[in-house]
Amino acid sequence: MDTPTDLVKSISIDNLANQRLCVVERVRASLDLLAEAERLARTAHLGFPRLVIDNSHARRGTPVVTGEYANRADAEHAILRTIDTQGWQYLLAESGLRTFMDARAREQWNRQIAEGDVPELTAANIEATFSQLYRARGEMFERGVIACFQRLSWDYKTNQPFRFGKRLIVTYLFSHGSPNHRITDELDDLLRVMRVLDGQPEADHRHGAYHLITEAWRARLTEAQNDYLHVRWFRNGNGHLTFKRLDLVDQMNQILARHYPNALASEAR
Repeated sequence: MDTPTDLVKSISIDNLANQRLCVVERVRASLDLLAEAERLARTAHLGFPRLVIDNSHARRGTPVVTGEYANRADAEHAILRTIDTQGWQYLLAESGLRTFMDARAREQWNRQIAEGDVPELTAANIEATFSQLYRARGEMFERGVIACFQRLSWDYKTNQPFRFGKRLIVTYLFSHGSPNHRITDELDDLLRVMRVLDGQPEADHRHGAYHLITEAWRARLTEAQNDYLHVRWFRNGNGHLTFKRLDLVDQMNQILARHYPNALASEAR
């Protein structure tokens, strides 16, 4: 059975934590040298620039030091937060846990990373965090199935309010004459669920539902398909979705049945 850290296949957690320690040691030594240089300059009545840690670039992967900071402790804290934030982002990208996260969990992690609100990147913290996520992976995945189900429109008889059927009508698939990003993102959530249930890795988002539909639309087609679904769209902007893997639809309905035992979907168990 996989352990939480086994999910990061190509990374040694201990090695990563040790590399962080080496970086931290050099950061602190550099700040000490800057403080010493500033003292010498002021004693000699020479000029010295005031520095600031600019974390805005860290969100784009290029942290820089550009202006003034209040004191050495603030500078060290800002630099280490950038180091740890990028480290956690890398770990989540390389691990299999993002596959099992629903939109809510991903949004929470994205917000924490954007705000630098992450724990210190130590081996103990990595293992504790991944253990927690690993234990919750089933709950997060099933929560994602339910979220996909709840976002469906019940204005059409093909969309059954108690289970996934073979066909769905998706409203606003096209908006202002072109594919709607928000709706295709929701289709990607559904495709992600089906791929995981099928034992397949999560698809690259650059080749998701938006790409699939846009390529067909630009070719002046009115339908597109992949291994899991067929989509046809109409002038009113709505799309008709047909599932191609009814065995996976049955598995999704079993998940719904566990959460809504009094609904007709419970017959799928």
